[in-house]
Amino acid sequence: MSKLTAIIFVIALVLSIILPFGAYLIGEKNRGRYKSSLAVNVFFFFGTLVLGNIVAFASPDAAMAATEAAAAGSDLSTGLGYIAAALVTGLSCIGGGIAVASAASAALGAISEDQSILGKSLIFVGLAEGVALYGLIISFMILGKL
Repeated sequence: MSKLTAIIFVIALVLSIILPFGAYLIGEKNRGRYKSSLAVNVFFFFGTLVLGNIVAFASPDAAMAATEAAAAGSDLSTGLGYIAAALVTGLSCIGGGIAVASAASAALGAISEDQSILGKSLIFVGLAEGVALYGLIISFMILGKL
């Protein structure tokens, strides 16, 4: 990756951090300005990403790197293994987050009525968090087989 490409991707990363905070802060004051600021932030963010991809893949080094990777014998199963590991981790974390959200809110409501059930409610919240950990373990197992 060239230095220019790295700079463009850093700019895109900074814009991805600025995008939600800028939209939130401006949106709190005026709804009309919220939509226009969000549109401008999204335009510059995706524009920077497209520009970074054009610079990254237009260089002659990218064509040689792709040829060397194909010659090295990286086949379809390796790529699908990485996709499977990413899906396992991502989907299990989303499921765990949904489970923790519902279990924790119910636990807080129950604890506010009767403080003696704190231990029981923490067990259910911990079990919900375990779903994400199981997905992470399975993704490590998949990556170990590659």
